[in-house]
This record gives sequence, structure tokens and C-alpha cells, in this order.
Amino acid sequence: MLPGAAPAALLAALSLFAPGSGQPSAPLPERMADTGGGTQLITAVAPGTGATSGTVTWWDLEDGRWVAAGTAEARFGANGLVEGAARRQGTHTTPTGLYGLPYAFGTEAAPRGTAYPYRPVRQDSWWCQDGDSRSYNRWSEPLAADCRAAEAEHLITYRTQYAHALVVDFNYHRPVRGRGAGIFLHVNGRGATAGCVSVPEEAMRRILRWADPARGPHLAIGTEGGRTAITRY
Repeated sequence: MLPGAAPAALLAALSLFAPGSGQPSAPLPERMADTGGGTQLITAVAPGTGATSGTVTWWDLEDGRWVAAGTAEARFGANGLVEGAARRQGTHTTPTGLYGLPYAFGTEAAPRGTAYPYRPVRQDSWWCQDGDSRSYNRWSEPLAADCRAAEAEHLITYRTQYAHALVVDFNYHRPVRGRGAGIFLHVNGRGATAGCVSVPEEAMRRILRWADPARGPHLAIGTEGGRTAITRY
């Protein structure tokens, strides 16, 4: 069994029963307010907003029913999770919500079978987080003249974390300055993240081999309950 994987029977059982009720329940995506309209979905669930770890599961819509394709332990921001619309840059919190996944990138080559557009990280690859730059929350190669290096991530510096990654469409298409930049689904580092969602490397590779942009995959981030419950998104 691959690291981070769970038997199919266990995945099915986890999706069929509501916590504490003992009663059959629909799979998690079927209990959500929105799944993005595609036939693939990744859910990242934490026990509560103060948690720094939880579970990522990736799902396929098959014959009108969501089926879990895989699962892995996940890590979140060092200061937990917060509603995406209320997030502030530099708070080391993971934004909750439902987000698209524009493209993938990595310091290593794309896993065989990857269908997503995959951008290689080079020596002059940066992600601009400078709120005064026209390149705010964008890949910049080379670093834009109006983006301060101290306010940007030199992507190749994070060879382990960015071995493989998916860009998360948080504050991306219509960026609000100060809300946050550079939120990704990527490989685990040494501990909690600065606001991203991370999983073990083999799980990230499996996700990239599974994800099909033609099927409209989204990433839903949330908690088990409360105001940031994943079922709200």
C-alpha cells in the first residue's frame, strides 16, 4: 500500500457514516454547498480553526456519486485556518473556501502521467508577494523590477516543499492587496506551513497523476464544523 493511502473499503466507510450518529450519510462532497461544478474534487479538512493538521482526500464523481480515490495526512498553517475572505497576509493561516487549481509547478519533473500544465522551477523563478507590485500574487521570472526580493519567494529555495505543487486560486484572479499570496497545495516540509496545505511527497505525486484539468478539479478547505465548516463551501 502506498504511503498515505488507505484501503478502498475504509475510504468508503469513512464517507458513508456521519460522525457520532451511526447513521448512513452521503459522501462528504455530496454534503457540501458547492463542489465547483467539475467531476473531481480535493477536500482538505481540519478538526477546527486552531488545528495545524488534518486530512486531504481526493474524489471522483462516478455515475452521479462521489467516490474517494485516495487520502493522506495534511498540514495547514502554523496559526491554523481562517475564513478566506477575512485572511490577512503574513498571518500564517490557511484560507478556508472553495478554490480552483490553475496550474502545477515543481523543482522536480512532473510525475509520469501528469495532465496539468506543469511549470518547471528555475533559478530565476519567484512568486511575488509585494503588495506594491503589479506582479502581486503572480509567478515572476525573472523577478519583476517593481517586486522587492524581500517580499517574494525564491521558489528554488524550497526544493523539498515545491518538488511538486498546485497553485491554489486564492486571491489569484482578482487579487486584493494584503489578503495573501502564494497559497499552494505542496509537499510537506518540516512542520506546519505558512498558510498552504501540504501532504507527503508520494501523496502529492499521486494527486498530480490523478488530477485532470478537463474534469474541473477544485480544492475545498474547511473545518469539521462551525463557521468554517467545509460543508458550507
